[in-house]
Amino acid sequence: MNIHEYQAKQLLKRFNVRVPEGRLVEEGADLELRAEKAALELQNERKNGVWVVKAQIHAGGRGKAGGVKVCKDIAAVRAAAKDIMGKTLVTPQTGPQGKVVHKLWIEEGSTIAKEFYLGIVIDRAVSQVVMMASTEGGMEIEEVAATHPEKIFKVIVDPTTGFMPFHGRKLAKALGLSADQTKEAIGFFGGIYKCFVETDASQVEINPMILTQDGKIAALDAKFNFDDNALFRHKDLVEMRDILEENAQDVEASKYELAFIALDGNIGCLVNGAGLAMATMDIIKLHGGEPANFLDVGGGASKEKVANAFKIILKDPKVKAILVNIFGGIMKCDVIAEGVIAAARELELKVPLVVRLEGTNVEMGREILAKSGLKITPADGLTDAAQKVVAAARG
Repeated sequence: MNIHEYQAKQLLKRFNVRVPEGRLVEEGADLELRAEKAALELQNERKNGVWVVKAQIHAGGRGKAGGVKVCKDIAAVRAAAKDIMGKTLVTPQTGPQGKVVHKLWIEEGSTIAKEFYLGIVIDRAVSQVVMMASTEGGMEIEEVAATHPEKIFKVIVDPTTGFMPFHGRKLAKALGLSADQTKEAIGFFGGIYKCFVETDASQVEINPMILTQDGKIAALDAKFNFDDNALFRHKDLVEMRDILEENAQDVEASKYELAFIALDGNIGCLVNGAGLAMATMDIIKLHGGEPANFLDVGGGASKEKVANAFKIILKDPKVKAILVNIFGGIMKCDVIAEGVIAAARELELKVPLVVRLEGTNVEMGREILAKSGLKITPADGLTDAAQKVVAAARG
């Protein structure tokens, strides 16, 4: 799960990480008036005559797309709010369809002396936390890694000991900070690490992390990703979910506890088991096709769950054929067959359907499909299934 920048900064403040003060403005009537009010509140608190109006979407690269504007008077704040709210921002992370802006974050201006990058992820190869820092703040870290990999410095943090001051000193030295700045930075790094661990985050990016002209370290931007499997422990984080920022199919799938990811192809996939789902997508591509989704219905799916999975796949207008690939272990093939038939009839299925069944009650499942009277193409093995569904998708 992702959250907005303003929500990330609210989290960071809980862990005593310095962030600029800001106010949230949502779409609706009197937008310019509410934007002006937010800016004046910040001016009264901080006596700062510079504001930054930021689009709140779940994607980076907002500035280049016109979603971040520096304003030096109230009139500029009003104009920026009017210009950005409701705009569709297209960035490298949104895809060509872009994302519509429904929320703005109006923030006090910062006096920036230097910009840095700070990121935290889990390195699964060593089962430890990696903290990454770079002097190339404000740039996409992928670009830095490709052009100047020597400018990315890493420290490994053992989760049994946690973040220690020497980790902070190493990072600060790599960033070229002075002794006084290093003291400030150690507390900043430690707060970010604590926030990362205690919220079960899978990734945190502070880009840029800034050194202000008066020697303070602050998070000028913040991006969080959370482990969905740990969200049951964090009701407060779940409340931060913004379904307007998510793919409609993904939102629908989450209601039925389906593991679903929308892709760009035209072959819908309904599979049980993540590994088999990945193999199914691979073999479709091997035979010249493009999967429209990853969809794992799980090991013990019911007939209703399978029917709902079908509905979600068919909401994608790009889908030209569907491949059902089931290995029945806990899940029985006859249950899958009944779910497939129920969904096909209810939805008056118009696209070709290829079904490959193996495992528990496979003969019963095949018989149910054969007697359904529906136009279903049976497949024997993965290669046969992939070849048939790719051919069907091509028309």
